[in-house]
Amino acid sequence: MLANTVRLFPLFAILLSLVAYFVPNLFVDLKSQIVPLLMIIMLSMGLTLSIDDFKKLKIYKRAILVGILLQFTIMPFVALFIANFLNLEKSFVIGMILVGSVAGGTASNVICYIAKGNIALSIIMTTLSTLIGVIITPILIKNLAGTMIDISIVAMVISLLKIVLLPVVIGILLNHFLSKIIKIINPILPIISIIAIVLVIAIVVALNKNMLSTLGFILPLAVVIHNITGLVAGFWFCKILGFDKKTCKTISIEVGLQNSGLAVALANQFFTPTTALPGAIFSIWHNISGSLLAGYWSKTK
Repeated sequence: MLANTVRLFPLFAILLSLVAYFVPNLFVDLKSQIVPLLMIIMLSMGLTLSIDDFKKLKIYKRAILVGILLQFTIMPFVALFIANFLNLEKSFVIGMILVGSVAGGTASNVICYIAKGNIALSIIMTTLSTLIGVIITPILIKNLAGTMIDISIVAMVISLLKIVLLPVVIGILLNHFLSKIIKIINPILPIISIIAIVLVIAIVVALNKNMLSTLGFILPLAVVIHNITGLVAGFWFCKILGFDKKTCKTISIEVGLQNSGLAVALANQFFTPTTALPGAIFSIWHNISGSLLAGYWSKTK
């Protein structure tokens, strides 16, 4: 059921985005709920983790190091290159940088499962990139977008501590002390996350209806190239370094699938609704590409 729900996620996102586009009044007033919705996603992620998961760090130490390095180098710098190469307007350049600078996406674990990757490695990488991103993401954004707009690293770090770190830690602690109860609700946590991210996308679409009507194809093209570059580079860098195919698939998915919901939240909190558009488009597209790739990998050895 979960795998089917994830495969249908892009369809849900597109359908609700269409509703938001044609009836924006249903979602515009929900702008203030973007951050709470993201906190729900982060809490759900924390609830799926146990303290024992962190004991696996030693087992996958080399793969984790390579994956995290690729995550926070390829994605932000490729985002900036693509945005400048395609001559995107300033708000879209900042939005692309935001998408490139955030951690791995929460859907990557399920996509990895469908692709027959290394689930334990995927969970650890998503968790670590999320926690490390609390500090790294603001630094990357400041250095890559700071010349275009004034950015407070301290304010962004504090925001990420509230939006990301606090809910994840609370989730881990709840899972540790109330494990029997959490096990009962565990199967629906990914579905809750999907509902939350679909709502975030719809809100962004509603807020940018006028902009979307004149958007054209350049920004979607930039997002598609960005995502595919991450997936391809993540796989082949690992292949060159001698990792087995299961690990290569896992790191490819972790690098290529970004926490675009967080990029949207940061865009709305520190920049403008227009800056959130790359994140909203990425949220839809990377689940389409991830699902297609996972479907292909699930049928190959």
